[in-house]
Amino acid sequence: MKKKYSLSCYLFLIFSSSSIGQSVAGYNIIFESFWNATDHGTLPNSPHWSSLVGANHNNNVIFLEMGEIASQGIENIAETGNFTIYRDNEVNLSITNGNCEQFINGGGLGSAIGTIHINGLEISENYPLLSLVSMIAPSPDWMIAVNGINLRNKENTDWLNLIEIDLFIYDAGTDAGTTYNYGVSDITPHIPINSLKGVSPFNDNPVGKLTISLQNVLNTKNVDLFENIKIFHDPTMGKIYISNYKNIELNYLEIYNILGGLVKKVRLQNNLPQTQVDVTHLNKGIYIINLKNTKGAYKIKKLIIN
Repeated sequence: MKKKYSLSCYLFLIFSSSSIGQSVAGYNIIFESFWNATDHGTLPNSPHWSSLVGANHNNNVIFLEMGEIASQGIENIAETGNFTIYRDNEVNLSITNGNCEQFINGGGLGSAIGTIHINGLEISENYPLLSLVSMIAPSPDWMIAVNGINLRNKENTDWLNLIEIDLFIYDAGTDAGTTYNYGVSDITPHIPINSLKGVSPFNDNPVGKLTISLQNVLNTKNVDLFENIKIFHDPTMGKIYISNYKNIELNYLEIYNILGGLVKKVRLQNNLPQTQVDVTHLNKGIYIINLKNTKGAYKIKKLIIN
Protein backbone atom coordinates (compact mmCIF):
# COMPACT_ATOMS: atom_id res chain seq x y z
CA MET A 1 0.00 0.00 0.00
CA LYS A 2 1.35 3.38 -0.96
CA LYS A 3 2.04 5.68 1.95
CA LYS A 4 0.54 9.14 2.15
CA TYR A 5 2.76 11.61 4.01
CA SER A 6 0.75 14.50 5.45
CA LEU A 7 3.90 16.42 6.30
CA SER A 8 4.03 20.09 5.44
CA CYS A 9 7.81 20.09 5.01
CA TYR A 10 10.35 17.34 4.86
CA LEU A 11 13.93 17.41 3.61
CA PHE A 12 16.07 14.43 2.70
CA LEU A 13 19.86 14.80 2.45
CA ILE A 14 21.29 11.58 1.06
CA PHE A 15 24.91 10.46 1.32
CA SER A 16 26.33 7.10 0.32
CA SER A 17 26.14 4.40 2.97
CA SER A 18 26.21 1.23 0.92
CA SER A 19 26.33 -2.14 2.60
CA ILE A 20 26.66 -5.71 1.39
CA GLY A 21 23.53 -7.82 1.71
CA GLN A 22 21.22 -7.24 4.65
CA SER A 23 22.20 -4.42 6.97
CA VAL A 24 21.33 -2.77 10.26
CA ALA A 25 21.49 1.02 10.53
CA GLY A 26 22.10 2.97 13.72
CA TYR A 27 20.09 6.21 13.99
CA ASN A 28 19.82 9.06 16.47
CA ILE A 29 16.45 10.82 16.68
CA ILE A 30 15.85 14.27 18.15
CA PHE A 31 12.42 15.80 18.68
CA GLU A 32 12.75 19.53 19.33
CA SER A 33 9.62 21.31 20.58
CA PHE A 34 8.91 24.95 19.60
CA TRP A 35 5.52 25.07 21.39
CA ASN A 36 4.95 28.70 22.39
CA ALA A 37 2.12 31.17 23.09
CA THR A 38 2.89 33.44 20.12
CA ASP A 39 2.39 30.73 17.53
CA HIS A 40 0.08 28.31 19.32
CA GLY A 41 -2.24 30.34 21.56
CA THR A 42 -2.14 30.91 25.31
CA LEU A 43 -0.54 27.79 26.74
CA PRO A 44 -2.40 25.67 29.30
CA ASN A 45 -1.20 25.08 32.83
CA SER A 46 1.67 22.57 33.04
CA PRO A 47 2.29 22.23 29.29
CA HIS A 48 4.19 19.05 28.41
CA TRP A 49 4.56 16.20 25.93
CA SER A 50 3.73 12.57 26.57
CA SER A 51 6.26 9.86 25.79
CA LEU A 52 7.40 9.87 22.17
CA VAL A 53 6.60 6.30 21.16
CA GLY A 54 6.40 4.30 17.97
CA ALA A 55 7.86 1.42 16.02
CA ASN A 56 9.89 0.52 12.97
CA HIS A 57 8.08 -1.82 10.61
CA ASN A 58 7.48 -2.96 7.04
CA ASN A 59 4.79 -2.13 4.49
CA ASN A 60 2.39 -4.78 5.79
CA VAL A 61 1.29 -2.70 8.77
CA ILE A 62 0.10 0.90 9.30
CA PHE A 63 -0.12 2.19 12.86
CA LEU A 64 -1.69 5.53 11.99
CA GLU A 65 -2.53 7.37 8.79
CA MET A 66 -3.68 10.90 8.20
CA GLY A 67 -7.22 10.95 6.82
CA GLU A 68 -8.04 7.59 8.42
CA ILE A 69 -9.72 6.65 11.73
CA ALA A 70 -7.38 6.39 14.71
CA SER A 71 -6.86 2.99 16.30
CA GLN A 72 -7.66 2.50 19.96
CA GLY A 73 -3.97 2.71 20.82
CA ILE A 74 -3.50 5.99 18.97
CA GLU A 75 -6.69 7.38 20.55
CA ASN A 76 -5.37 6.61 24.03
CA ILE A 77 -2.05 8.31 23.32
CA ALA A 78 -3.70 11.40 21.80
CA GLU A 79 -6.20 11.78 24.66
CA THR A 80 -4.22 10.73 27.74
CA GLY A 81 -0.65 9.95 26.69
CA ASN A 82 -1.13 6.31 27.75
CA PHE A 83 0.58 3.98 25.27
CA THR A 84 -0.17 0.60 26.89
CA ILE A 85 -2.76 -0.58 24.34
CA TYR A 86 -0.71 0.79 21.45
CA ARG A 87 2.36 -1.11 22.64
CA ASP A 88 0.73 -4.35 23.78
CA ASN A 89 -2.15 -4.80 21.31
CA GLU A 90 -0.81 -3.11 18.19
CA VAL A 91 3.00 -3.02 18.10
CA ASN A 92 3.67 -6.28 19.93
CA LEU A 93 1.06 -8.07 17.82
CA SER A 94 2.80 -6.80 14.69
CA ILE A 95 6.12 -8.04 16.06
CA THR A 96 4.57 -11.47 16.59
CA ASN A 97 3.21 -11.42 13.03
CA GLY A 98 6.65 -10.55 11.63
CA ASN A 99 5.72 -7.05 10.42
CA CYS A 100 7.47 -4.96 13.08
CA GLU A 101 10.90 -5.07 14.68
CA GLN A 102 10.55 -3.18 17.96
CA PHE A 103 8.56 -0.81 20.14
CA ILE A 104 10.29 2.56 20.53
CA ASN A 105 9.97 4.77 23.61
CA GLY A 106 11.95 7.99 23.81
CA GLY A 107 10.35 9.21 27.03
CA GLY A 108 8.37 12.42 27.52
CA LEU A 109 9.12 16.11 27.90
CA GLY A 110 7.95 17.95 31.03
CA SER A 111 7.83 21.40 29.45
CA ALA A 112 6.53 23.19 26.35
CA ILE A 113 9.98 23.80 24.89
CA GLY A 114 12.82 21.29 24.96
CA THR A 115 14.09 18.13 23.30
CA ILE A 116 13.59 14.37 23.40
CA HIS A 117 16.54 12.20 22.32
CA ILE A 118 16.52 8.62 21.10
CA ASN A 119 20.13 7.51 20.62
CA GLY A 120 21.56 4.37 19.03
CA LEU A 121 18.29 3.09 17.57
CA GLU A 122 19.03 -0.01 15.49
CA ILE A 123 16.85 -0.41 12.37
CA SER A 124 17.02 -3.60 10.30
CA GLU A 125 16.76 -3.44 6.53
CA ASN A 126 13.60 -5.58 6.61
CA TYR A 127 11.82 -2.99 8.81
CA PRO A 128 12.85 0.43 7.43
CA LEU A 129 9.62 2.37 8.05
CA LEU A 130 9.42 4.60 11.13
CA SER A 131 6.23 5.73 12.88
CA LEU A 132 6.21 7.97 15.97
CA VAL A 133 3.54 9.78 18.01
CA SER A 134 3.34 11.99 21.12
CA MET A 135 0.45 13.84 22.78
CA ILE A 136 0.65 17.61 23.23
CA ALA A 137 -0.70 17.94 26.75
CA PRO A 138 -3.04 18.90 28.12
CA SER A 139 -5.32 18.76 25.09
CA PRO A 140 -8.51 16.99 23.97
CA ASP A 141 -6.91 14.57 21.47
CA TRP A 142 -4.05 16.44 19.83
CA MET A 143 -0.70 14.98 18.85
CA ILE A 144 2.34 15.13 16.65
CA ALA A 145 2.87 12.10 14.45
CA VAL A 146 4.86 10.70 11.55
CA ASN A 147 3.61 7.61 9.77
CA GLY A 148 5.77 5.16 7.90
CA ILE A 149 8.77 7.38 7.12
CA ASN A 150 11.05 5.27 4.93
CA LEU A 151 14.68 5.40 6.08
CA ARG A 152 15.86 3.85 2.82
CA ASN A 153 16.23 5.61 -0.53
CA LYS A 154 13.79 5.05 -3.42
CA GLU A 155 16.01 2.40 -5.00
CA ASN A 156 16.30 0.58 -1.64
CA THR A 157 20.09 0.49 -2.03
CA ASP A 158 21.19 2.92 0.72
CA TRP A 159 20.13 4.25 4.07
CA LEU A 160 19.20 7.94 4.20
CA ASN A 161 21.79 9.97 6.01
CA LEU A 162 19.57 12.75 7.32
CA ILE A 163 15.82 13.38 7.49
CA GLU A 164 14.42 16.64 8.88
CA ILE A 165 10.66 17.04 9.33
CA ASP A 166 8.72 20.12 10.44
CA LEU A 167 6.01 18.94 12.80
CA PHE A 168 2.46 20.26 13.04
CA ILE A 169 -0.36 19.23 15.34
CA TYR A 170 -2.95 16.64 14.33
CA ASP A 171 -6.41 16.07 15.75
CA ALA A 172 -6.98 12.36 16.36
CA GLY A 173 -10.69 12.78 15.61
CA THR A 174 -11.83 11.10 18.81
CA ASP A 175 -12.77 14.11 21.00
CA ALA A 176 -14.74 17.24 20.12
CA GLY A 177 -12.61 19.65 22.17
CA THR A 178 -11.36 22.82 20.49
CA THR A 179 -9.19 24.28 23.27
CA TYR A 180 -6.33 22.90 25.35
CA ASN A 181 -8.37 22.44 28.52
CA TYR A 182 -11.67 21.40 26.91
CA GLY A 183 -13.50 18.72 28.90
CA VAL A 184 -13.92 15.17 27.68
CA SER A 185 -16.46 14.99 24.85
CA ASP A 186 -16.08 11.86 22.76
CA ILE A 187 -16.99 11.95 19.08
CA THR A 188 -19.22 9.06 18.03
CA PRO A 189 -18.48 7.82 15.48
CA HIS A 190 -14.90 8.99 15.30
CA ILE A 191 -13.80 11.18 12.42
CA PRO A 192 -10.54 10.81 10.44
CA ILE A 193 -7.23 12.13 11.78
CA ASN A 194 -6.84 15.69 10.46
CA SER A 195 -4.33 18.54 10.54
CA LEU A 196 -4.71 21.55 12.85
CA LYS A 197 -2.18 23.63 10.94
CA GLY A 198 -3.64 27.14 10.76
CA VAL A 199 -6.57 26.13 12.99
CA SER A 200 -6.95 27.90 16.35
CA PRO A 201 -5.07 27.87 18.66
CA PHE A 202 -2.33 27.03 16.12
CA ASN A 203 -1.03 29.07 13.20
CA ASP A 204 1.03 28.03 10.19
CA ASN A 205 4.29 27.76 12.13
CA PRO A 206 5.52 24.29 13.14
CA VAL A 207 5.24 23.19 16.74
CA GLY A 208 8.45 21.20 16.53
CA LYS A 209 11.06 19.49 14.40
CA LEU A 210 12.12 15.87 14.06
CA THR A 211 15.72 15.14 13.05
CA ILE A 212 16.69 11.57 12.15
CA SER A 213 20.42 11.15 11.54
CA LEU A 214 22.36 8.07 10.46
CA GLN A 215 25.27 7.14 12.73
CA ASN A 216 26.59 3.94 11.15
CA VAL A 217 25.65 0.87 9.12
CA LEU A 218 26.46 -2.74 9.95
CA ASN A 219 26.23 -5.57 7.46
CA THR A 220 25.11 -8.96 8.70
CA LYS A 221 28.71 -10.11 9.07
CA ASN A 222 29.44 -7.32 11.55
CA VAL A 223 26.17 -7.93 13.38
CA ASP A 224 27.00 -11.62 13.83
CA LEU A 225 30.54 -10.74 14.89
CA PHE A 226 29.27 -8.55 17.70
CA GLU A 227 27.20 -11.44 19.03
CA ASN A 228 30.48 -12.89 20.30
CA ILE A 229 30.90 -9.94 22.67
CA LYS A 230 29.04 -10.18 25.97
CA ILE A 231 28.32 -7.31 28.36
CA PHE A 232 27.54 -8.07 32.02
CA HIS A 233 26.67 -5.79 34.92
CA ASP A 234 27.64 -6.77 38.45
CA PRO A 235 25.60 -4.45 40.74
CA THR A 236 27.35 -5.74 43.86
CA MET A 237 30.73 -4.53 42.57
CA GLY A 238 29.43 -1.55 40.62
CA LYS A 239 31.19 -2.69 37.46
CA ILE A 240 30.44 -3.55 33.84
CA TYR A 241 32.34 -6.50 32.39
CA ILE A 242 32.99 -6.79 28.64
CA SER A 243 33.93 -10.31 27.53
CA ASN A 244 35.84 -10.28 24.23
CA TYR A 245 37.43 -13.72 23.86
CA LYS A 246 37.33 -13.48 20.04
CA ASN A 247 39.64 -10.45 20.34
CA ILE A 248 37.43 -8.18 18.23
CA GLU A 249 39.06 -4.77 17.89
CA LEU A 250 37.04 -2.43 20.11
CA ASN A 251 37.17 1.34 20.19
CA TYR A 252 35.27 2.73 23.16
CA LEU A 253 32.24 2.33 25.39
CA GLU A 254 29.66 5.08 25.92
CA ILE A 255 26.92 5.25 28.54
CA TYR A 256 23.90 7.52 28.03
CA ASN A 257 21.20 8.42 30.53
CA ILE A 258 17.50 8.07 29.65
CA LEU A 259 17.45 11.68 28.36
CA GLY A 260 20.19 10.94 25.85
CA GLY A 261 22.98 12.66 27.76
CA LEU A 262 26.46 11.11 27.65
CA VAL A 263 27.49 10.30 31.24
CA LYS A 264 30.60 8.17 30.65
CA LYS A 265 32.98 7.40 27.78
CA VAL A 266 35.86 4.94 28.06
CA ARG A 267 38.54 4.19 25.48
CA LEU A 268 38.95 0.41 25.40
CA GLN A 269 42.22 -1.50 25.26
CA ASN A 270 42.38 -4.37 22.78
CA ASN A 271 43.89 -7.86 23.20
CA LEU A 272 42.14 -8.28 26.55
CA PRO A 273 39.70 -11.18 27.03
CA GLN A 274 37.76 -9.14 29.60
CA THR A 275 37.53 -5.44 30.43
CA GLN A 276 36.06 -3.85 33.57
CA VAL A 277 34.35 -0.46 33.61
CA ASP A 278 33.52 1.24 36.93
CA VAL A 279 29.96 2.64 37.16
CA THR A 280 29.74 3.26 40.90
CA HIS A 281 29.40 7.01 40.27
CA LEU A 282 26.13 6.59 38.36
CA ASN A 283 22.85 7.33 40.12
CA LYS A 284 19.95 4.89 40.19
CA GLY A 285 18.12 4.75 36.88
CA ILE A 286 18.03 3.38 33.35
CA TYR A 287 21.00 3.86 31.03
CA ILE A 288 22.00 2.81 27.52
CA ILE A 289 25.39 1.21 26.86
CA ASN A 290 26.84 1.84 23.40
CA LEU A 291 29.86 -0.35 22.62
CA LYS A 292 31.72 0.52 19.40
CA ASN A 293 34.44 -1.28 17.48
CA THR A 294 37.20 0.29 15.39
CA LYS A 295 35.12 0.05 12.20
CA GLY A 296 32.22 2.08 13.60
CA ALA A 297 29.93 -0.88 14.28
CA TYR A 298 28.27 -0.90 17.67
CA LYS A 299 26.34 -2.99 20.18
CA ILE A 300 23.53 -1.54 22.32
CA LYS A 301 22.52 -2.81 25.76
CA LYS A 302 20.24 -1.45 28.48
CA LEU A 303 21.77 -0.88 31.91
CA ILE A 304 19.56 -0.64 35.01
CA ILE A 305 21.15 0.60 38.24
CA ASN A 306 19.01 0.04 41.35
